[in-house]
Parts: sequence; structure tokens; C-alpha cells
Amino acid sequence: MEADPCRREREEMVEFQIRARGIRDERVLAAMQKVPRHLFVPKGLERAAYEDRPLPIGGGQTISQPYIVAVMTEQLEIRPHDRVLEIGTGSGYQAALLAELGADVISVERLDDLALRAQENFTRAGVTGVRVVVGDGTKGYPPEAPYDAVIITAASPAVPEPLVEQLGEGGRLIAPVGPRECQDLIKLIKREGKVQRIPLGGVCFVPLIGQFGWQGEVSPR
Repeated sequence: MEADPCRREREEMVEFQIRARGIRDERVLAAMQKVPRHLFVPKGLERAAYEDRPLPIGGGQTISQPYIVAVMTEQLEIRPHDRVLEIGTGSGYQAALLAELGADVISVERLDDLALRAQENFTRAGVTGVRVVVGDGTKGYPPEAPYDAVIITAASPAVPEPLVEQLGEGGRLIAPVGPRECQDLIKLIKREGKVQRIPLGGVCFVPLIGQFGWQGEVSPR
């Protein structure tokens, strides 16, 4: 079996970028240690995959910096066999982590090219348990609702109402919400029809385009 060429970089990423900054969920740390992030970035950026910054993946989209991915994943509180809806497949890295944690993932991506590349990345990385759907993620994916958790990996002016509706009892939703420039990362917990909102800090994500997000195309940055 071929040795993992980036094992040491991944170990250092987890220890110095993730654990050292307060992530305590050992299952999340183990998943980030195992999933080969370098297989989810474009060719030529493999070594940069483990640096503490987002990277371009095409179509004006990015793969988020490892620490932010860790924060969002930990806050989702994934349990084995949870049904999770991801909005914005991107390169597939976030979905791969959720699958590693034992979730059954439906991931919605609006860009055909990114959806295809993500599928190829899953195959190369040996990831199972993720189904990619091409469409407007702001509408969610009603056929598989309700969901135990929903994660939105692009910024919306407000949490799209269909995603709240598709969240099940006790479900958790993580989303960056606010202006296009920078947003607040928030967590929603749905109990008995009521939604608790928890602030998690400031972030900067690419815009979520769709009927219940930002309208129209956005120029790549």
C-alpha cells in the first residue's frame, strides 16, 4: 500500500491549527486527521491544503480554512447515522468529514462542474455515504427531510426558511449569515417548533446564490 505523502502535514494541521485553538471533540479531530484534505484541492495546491487559509477551487468558490471547517463540524454535534443536509458541496471536503463521522449526507451544489469534481474527489479518497444533488441549495432537498443537521457552507443574508423547515426536532443548523463582505457564524437548534439562535463568531464566506439567498451571479474574488 502506498504511504500517505501528507500524513505529517495533516498531523501538524490538527495539532497546531485545530486542537491548539480550542477544538475538543476527539471524533472531529480524528476525522480531520484521517480525511486526506490534499485530495480535495486543485492540482498544484496539494501542499497548501494543510495551511491555515482558504483555497480557490474554481467557479469563484473556495475550500474553507481548516479551523473554520473544524468549528462548524464540532458545532453540528454529528452522531452516527444522522441524516445531514449540506448546502454547497464545493470540493467535497466538508461532506467527506461528515461521512467519516458516520453521517448519511445529502449535499446540494448549484455548479455542475464542482459537483462532478467533488464526486471524483470522493472516489479518489474512498469516501462513501455522500450523495451529491445539483440544484438551488437555498431550497434544501425536501425528498430526504427532515434532517438531523444542516450545514450551509456559503454566506446568506438570512438563513433560508426552507432549510429551517426541513430541520427535524432537536436538529442543529450551522450557517454564516450577514452582508456579502463578512458574516456572523450562527447555530440554530430546533425544539418543539421553536428555534434557538447561538452566535459563534465572525467569518467571511463566498455568497450563497439562490432563491432564498443572494440573487444573481457573483464575480469570482
